[in-house]
Amino acid sequence: MNGEQPTEQLRRSSAFRNWLSMTGLVIAGGGLFSFLLLFLLDSFAHFSNPYVGLLTYIVAPAFLVLGLLLLFGGGFWEWRRMKKAGAAAPALLIDLGRLRDRKVLWVFLAGGALFLLLSAVGSYQTYHYTESTMFCGQMCHTVMEPEFVTYQHGPHARVGCTECHIGPGATWFVRSKLSGTYQVYATAANKYPRPIPTPIKNLRPAQETCEKCHWPRKFVGNLDRTYNYYLAEETNTFHSIRMLMRVGGADPSHGPVGGIHWHMNVANKIEYIATDAGRLKIPWVRMTDAQGVVTEFRSPGFTNDPAQFAIRVMDCMDCHNRPAHIYKSPNDAVNLAMALGKIDAGLPWIKTNAVHILTQPYTNRTEALQKIATFLAEKYPDKPSIRQAIAAVQEIYTNNFFPEMKASWKVYPNHIGHKDWPGCFRCHDNKHKTADGKKAIKGNECNTCHIILAQGSGKELEQLSANGQPFKHPGGDYDGMCSDCHTGGP
Repeated sequence: MNGEQPTEQLRRSSAFRNWLSMTGLVIAGGGLFSFLLLFLLDSFAHFSNPYVGLLTYIVAPAFLVLGLLLLFGGGFWEWRRMKKAGAAAPALLIDLGRLRDRKVLWVFLAGGALFLLLSAVGSYQTYHYTESTMFCGQMCHTVMEPEFVTYQHGPHARVGCTECHIGPGATWFVRSKLSGTYQVYATAANKYPRPIPTPIKNLRPAQETCEKCHWPRKFVGNLDRTYNYYLAEETNTFHSIRMLMRVGGADPSHGPVGGIHWHMNVANKIEYIATDAGRLKIPWVRMTDAQGVVTEFRSPGFTNDPAQFAIRVMDCMDCHNRPAHIYKSPNDAVNLAMALGKIDAGLPWIKTNAVHILTQPYTNRTEALQKIATFLAEKYPDKPSIRQAIAAVQEIYTNNFFPEMKASWKVYPNHIGHKDWPGCFRCHDNKHKTADGKKAIKGNECNTCHIILAQGSGKELEQLSANGQPFKHPGGDYDGMCSDCHTGGP
């Protein structure tokens, strides 16, 4: 008996019999159970919840991994302790001739296979979840709320965030994850900028993202567009402009080369230098045509060596810089709401008052919505239609203003057009000229990019002109760029 006691004691001894390993075993078991339960809930639920996804594919697996680390870490620590104390380490004896060892082996193999299966499913689901729009837009609620809300009301609302911000390929996927790691830290440490700056410096070139769906050689031709406005006066006078947008194309095999899409890098290569972060100031442009002829244009006073600056090749994003996250200016948003009948145009000065109250400084959304309601209700106490107007103005604020992130149309220039921002006139201003002064980038010529078919209101809109009409500014003509006066606000 005395000779068998050490052997029995040795067999029962285990490096995993310590508090750290036992704690790890409990945590790992809880993490595994939580993952299975949440996975079933997420699979059979009829709705998507970002927090359930976070718990299922990130939090629960993290606890499972933590538990396993504690389990094996405790075992290693106990093994080291036993070794230093001079005790014999437990021997690993497997005898398949014994029924018990065979059962243990089958349990181990079945458990290992199940663990690998769950790990594969969890990893796959985690990958897709972290790539989802729900994860990008709703997990970091305060930080990404402006982008998520505007994305939902934009023309790319059915395109996943990663399809534009990352695109296909392993290289950009790894880069995005490395960048995302810092973003998680910045969010947790409250070190993220307010508002989120644009343009994104490391955004993938449009040729590798946008052009996967949008064919650059397509000939678009002319597009018929109507823009409705209400003037800032007591009667909210209606004014409309109907025009043909000369989008054109850049590939001679599909249509005549010309129009706005002449800039596409199909036959012509356009390069430029921007001296500000927002790419609003462009003093130097270089054009290489289909024959390889290079022409440089400079704005007055720019005598610097272009090699001192970063030269960017023009692509889709230089005009379509807000393809998914569009912040409507107060003027445009109110015009649209009035045209749709959400705001009664018969309310005196409603255009002016609505834009005024939208552009006041607020510390948070609750304060803004309350002050909008109070201000408009006091302005029109006896007008039943003001209730609908209040709701419409509050909706405009909710969808386009985010005071906690200091985000609105003011900080995100839109380079399409030239009404509220310089846009096209960053280059097309008649001031960018060649060194000899003989050539200039045309500007301020309305028929270059669009043909005004009709303008005004009432009967005037029935007087269509196929050759185009000269633009008539309500209230008289003004010199300078549109954006000098039109800022999107009051």
